[in-house]
Amino acid sequence: MSNTVKAILDAKGRDVVTAGPNTTVSEAAAILSKRKIGAIVIVGMENKISGIFTERDVVNAIAKSGPACLDNPVAAVMTAKVYRCNEATTVNELMELMTSRRFRHVPVETSGKLAGIISIGDVVKTRIAEVEREAEEIKAYIAG
Repeated sequence: MSNTVKAILDAKGRDVVTAGPNTTVSEAAAILSKRKIGAIVIVGMENKISGIFTERDVVNAIAKSGPACLDNPVAAVMTAKVYRCNEATTVNELMELMTSRRFRHVPVETSGKLAGIISIGDVVKTRIAEVEREAEEIKAYIAG
């Protein structure tokens, strides 16, 4: 098994919860809660990424503007500068980026369009599987 974003997406699927920029903060927060997820990718025309809306964005919006922000469009409070990766990005590169920049979700882009999303949980799960596989290989080598 390869340690790339493509391998993670092949295993977990490529479905991404998305919303349009005019979705209200309240509606977006309800989607996060109902789907038990931490981020929604905000897409514009032709499934192009225009931002990402996370639990952190909800907290920051309420702290800054109070409950009135809940009626605002998500575009007003989303993270507009979204780091994207592609299917060739390695798990180690992604782990380093997510740790240093404190991202928990990174959209995957192929040919300028949304192709999936990777969470920090996906990265951790993949690394644990790699470590377990390496340990088994070492045990088999020692026993052999």
